Amino acid sequence: MIWLNPEWLFALALIPLWLGLEFFWRWRKQKPAFVFTRTEHFDEIGTGLRSRLLLGARILKVVAVALIIVSLARPQQENVRIDRTVEGIDIVLVIDISSSMLAEDIRPNRFLAVKEVAQNFVRQRPNDRIGVVVFARESITLVPPTLDHRLVQTQLELLDIGIVRDGTAIGMGVATAANRLRDSDAASRVIVLLTDGENNAGEIDPLTSAEIVRSLGMRMYTIGASGEGSAPYPVADPVLVRRYINIPIEIDEPMLTQMAEMTGGRYFRARDAAELQQIYNEIDLLETSSFEEDFYIDVRDRYALFLLPGVLLLLGVLLLEKSWLRTEL
Repeated sequence: MIWLNPEWLFALALIPLWLGLEFFWRWRKQKPAFVFTRTEHFDEIGTGLRSRLLLGARILKVVAVALIIVSLARPQQENVRIDRTVEGIDIVLVIDISSSMLAEDIRPNRFLAVKEVAQNFVRQRPNDRIGVVVFARESITLVPPTLDHRLVQTQLELLDIGIVRDGTAIGMGVATAANRLRDSDAASRVIVLLTDGENNAGEIDPLTSAEIVRSLGMRMYTIGASGEGSAPYPVADPVLVRRYINIPIEIDEPMLTQMAEMTGGRYFRARDAAELQQIYNEIDLLETSSFEEDFYIDVRDRYALFLLPGVLLLLGVLLLEKSWLRTEL
């Protein structure tokens, strides 16, 4: 609430002075009609309905005057409407689902850690269209870029190893993502590639796929997800049901670095789940959606909300004073 003529509010301070003068004037005019020698039984006499109505009328008169004074200060309501235009980013997460992602150097294993972090990443970007491409020996689009993030979350939750033949076709995964973003009208188109190994399958070389990404004006971030040296890998055993073997960690960091730099992106290395989460958080900060806001201010007079009840109250009190409560107030 704002006030067009706030100086009128100072008049509210005169109400106590008015009440004091009225009380003093009534006290000066009072003259006793009878003289009593004993007054000990006066407390037993009630004030009566008329006295209470007179007091109520005085209170209503004060309220009415206060409302009229407030209306003279011209209260106004300021309505601010904000129109927000969001210029989101189209992002495709490219996730390696080869069998080596079951290695447990990243707890609980590489695959489950990546799924959890990817779901967190989706939750952090409500204004962007996000899609998911997965690859092993072949690549498939799990979810095309969409604002239906619940669908993306569900598909990530249901995702499992083994839905395509085993292998690591990095170039195919990136090319599929680039194809999904090719017709996008977003101001920024981003691919986030995660893998734990070297390219060993597919018809498209990883660097060729990076060249495709660059030619289409997209940016790519690459993530290598694995520890150092060797990693415990679970295998089925007819006696022990499950046992572990150590598999060597073979990740082509120079290639992943070159792919990212060719497109204006960056390469990251995640050796544990905490580092993996930190990397996705950093990418989230690097790729921010832009917002445009237009403010519209609508000012409306609200003096009638105070003036009308104030006038009605005052007229009602004056009418009572001149009729049923006819006396000196």
